[in-house]
Amino acid sequence: MARIPLLQMNDIALTFGGDPIFDGLDLVVQPSDRVALVGRNGSGKSTLMKIMAGMVEPDTGTRVLSPGVSVGYMDQHPDLSAYETLGEFAASGLEPGHDYLVERVAEGLKMRLDTPVATASGGERRRAALAKLLAEAPELMLLDEPTNHLDIQAIEWLENELKQTRAGFVLISHDRAFLRALTRATLWVDRGQVRRQEKGFEHFEAWRDKVWDEEDTNRHKLNRKIKSEARWAVEGISARRKRNQGRLRALHALKDERSSQIKRQGAAEMALEAGPKSGRKVIEAKGISKIYGDKVILKPFDLRVMRGETIAFVGPNGAGKTTLLKMLTGQEEPDTGSVSHGTGIEMAVFDQNRSTLDENASLWENLTSDPEMRISGKSDQVMVRGNPKHVVGYLKEFLFSDEQARAPVRSLSGGEKARLILARIMARQSNLLVLDEPTNDLDVETLDLLQELISGFDGTVLVVSHDRDFLDRVAERTIAMEGNGIATAYAGGWSDYRAQRQEVASPAAKKPEKTKTAPKDKPKDKPAASGLSFTEQHRLDALPDEMDRLTAEIAKLEEFLMDPDLFTKEPVKFKKASEGLAERQQKLAAAEEEWLELEEKAETAG
Repeated sequence: MARIPLLQMNDIALTFGGDPIFDGLDLVVQPSDRVALVGRNGSGKSTLMKIMAGMVEPDTGTRVLSPGVSVGYMDQHPDLSAYETLGEFAASGLEPGHDYLVERVAEGLKMRLDTPVATASGGERRRAALAKLLAEAPELMLLDEPTNHLDIQAIEWLENELKQTRAGFVLISHDRAFLRALTRATLWVDRGQVRRQEKGFEHFEAWRDKVWDEEDTNRHKLNRKIKSEARWAVEGISARRKRNQGRLRALHALKDERSSQIKRQGAAEMALEAGPKSGRKVIEAKGISKIYGDKVILKPFDLRVMRGETIAFVGPNGAGKTTLLKMLTGQEEPDTGSVSHGTGIEMAVFDQNRSTLDENASLWENLTSDPEMRISGKSDQVMVRGNPKHVVGYLKEFLFSDEQARAPVRSLSGGEKARLILARIMARQSNLLVLDEPTNDLDVETLDLLQELISGFDGTVLVVSHDRDFLDRVAERTIAMEGNGIATAYAGGWSDYRAQRQEVASPAAKKPEKTKTAPKDKPKDKPAASGLSFTEQHRLDALPDEMDRLTAEIAKLEEFLMDPDLFTKEPVKFKKASEGLAERQQKLAAAEEEWLELEEKAETAG
C-alpha cells in the first residue's frame, strides 16, 4: 500500500534576479524520512527549506501538505521580540500544562529558560527555537543548522533524540558525524537543481564525485562535437549552403546548450603560509588558574605546546575553553601561575564571535582597513603574504562575487562570514594559528580544504571546535575541559579522547596496587605525609594521573609510527609524531623520577 506523503512540491521555480534559484523542482517527503539537505554555501538550501515550510512563496509551482500534517521549522534567526524570556518563547506553541516538554528539552540542550530575550546571545536564541520545535513534536521537522552553537554533549543529546523520533525530518548541517548518524536519504542542491539519493550522508561524497565526473565527461564530448561541427561549417558550408542549413542550426543548438550550462563553483583557493619558524617551545604554562566570582574556570594547570603541534580544546559551553585559549596566547592574565612564549611567535586568530568584522562596512572595506593588509596609497589592493593583490581578485579566491565585494558584511551568510575571516587570517604569514570555532557554518567542501591546510601547515595550531569529525581529522592532542575547573590532556582527536576516557572508567582499567617498580600506579588517596609541603603533597597526588596520561599518549604515538608507509607518504606527520614521542618519553622519565623522590621523602619523614 502506497504511503501518503507528508509534503509534495511540484514544478517549483524561484528567482531572486539573475539565474534561477530553482526551476522545475519536484520534491516529495515521506513519513519517517530522515533526509540530509546538502549543498555549497549560498546554493539555496535555507531558501528551499523555507519553501518547504511555507514561509517563502515560489514564483510558480505548488506545495501540498497532506491533511492534518504539522510542520515545524527551526529558524537560524528567530523573532523573539514578543516574548520576555527564552522559556516563554519556547513554550508559546504548547497547550496549557505542557511546559514540562520544554523543560525536558531545555535540560538536554543546556538552555536556561529564564534567560531574558533582551540579553540572550544569538546562540541562545537558536537553542530556544530548537527547543520550541522539539517540544511541539510536529510530524515533519525542518532543521536548519541545529548543531551550531551547541557543545558536543548537547549535540550528542540531540542526535539521540532524533534517532528515537517517529517524525520525518529534513536536516541542514555541516557536522559530518551528526549527518552520518541520522540520515537515510540525501537531497543535494547544486546550481538550481535538486537531486535525491536514497542513501544517507555517508554515501554523499562518492555520489557527488561520480555525478561531477559524468558531467565533466559529457561536457568534454559536447565540446568535441561542437569543434567537429564547427570545422565542417567552415570548410564545407559554401558548397552545400542550401541543403545543410539544418545541420548549421544543430550546431547553433549545441553551442546554446553549452552556454546554458551553469559552471560548477570550484573550491576556494585558500592557502596557509607559515612565517619564519618559531622556537621549538611555543607556549609553556605552569600552574595557571582562573576564577570568575564563585565559578572555578580552571584549576592549576600545566601545558607545554611544541612547534608543529595541532592541539584541540573541547568541553561543554561555558567550561572555559576560550578563556584557557586567551590565557595561553597572552590575551588574558591567569589568576595564578605563569605563561611564557617561545621566540619568533607570529600569531593569527580566528574569533568565534567574528568581532573583527565591521558588519556595516563592505567586504572590500573590511580587507583594505586591516592594518596588516593595507597598502599605503592603494585603495584597490591588499597585501597577501607579502605580495600585492587586487581586492576583488583576492575575494574571488574565497568564492565571493564582484557584487558581494561592495556589499555590506551583514548581508553575508554565516558560512560566508567565516570565509571572510579566513581570508584575512590567510593573507598574513603566521606560525601560530588560534582558531576558536572556525567550523561553524562552513560547507563540507570548505571544511575539507581547511582540514587539509591545517594538516599541511608547517606551524602550530590551537583549535576549539564542537565538530567531532573535524577534530578527529586534525588534532594530535586534545585538552578536555571536564568541568569543575579540571583540564586534562589526551593523545589524539575526539574519538581517541573518548576511548581513553572509557578505558579509565572501565572496571577492567582499574589500577593495580602500587609497587616500587611501577610508580605510576601510586594511589592518589594517600593521606598527607609529614615532611612534605602542601605543594609537594599536591604534586605527589597529581603525578600518577600525569604518568598515566603520558603512558597513554606514548602508546598512541608508537602505534601511529608503526605504519611502515608513514615516513614516505606523510613525512611531516612522521616528524611531528617522532618529536612528540621523544618529548613524552622524556617527560614520563622525569615524572617517574620526581614521584620516587617525593615518595622517598614522605616515607623517610614518616
